[in-house]
Amino acid sequence: MKLQIVAVGLKLPDWAQTACDEYLKRFAPDFRVEVKTVRAEVRTGKPVSVLLQAERERLESAMHKGCRVLALDERGSNLSTQGLADRLLAWQQEGTDVAWLIGGADGLDPGLKQAAHERIRLSDLTLPHALVRVLLLEQLYRAWSINAHHPYHRA
Repeated sequence: MKLQIVAVGLKLPDWAQTACDEYLKRFAPDFRVEVKTVRAEVRTGKPVSVLLQAERERLESAMHKGCRVLALDERGSNLSTQGLADRLLAWQQEGTDVAWLIGGADGLDPGLKQAAHERIRLSDLTLPHALVRVLLLEQLYRAWSINAHHPYHRA
C-alpha cells in the first residue's frame, strides 16, 4: 500500500514544515507516507470554478493512478482515530493505495469531492491549511501506532 497526501499550496511556514517532517520520519520503514504538493492557481479575477478546476487537474495528475481517494472536506463524515486505524489496516491488507486530498484557499473542486471514495472532516473547527497537514500526519501516525501496538497512542 502506498499512502499519499496531495495538497494544494507549496510553501508551509517553518513550524508546520518541521512538524510534518517529524511525523514523516517516525513511520516504520515498511510504512511510508508521501506528501506531494501542487501549485495553487493564481487568484486574479478568474471565477472560483475555473481556479478549482485547474487545481483539480494538478491534484489528479499528482495522485497514484487507481488509488482510493479521500477528500478532506468540512462537510465530510466524522472519523475517529480508532476508525482511521481500522481503515488503515483494511487498506494495508487489501494493498489499496490511498490519496488524501487537501484543497487550497477555496477548497476542492465540487466534482472532485463528489468523485472521491469518501469525504472526511478532521474537525468541526475551521483550521488553517498548514495545521491540517500537521494534524492529518499526526493522526495517520497515531493510527499506524495503534495497529503496530506502539506506545505512542494511549487509550
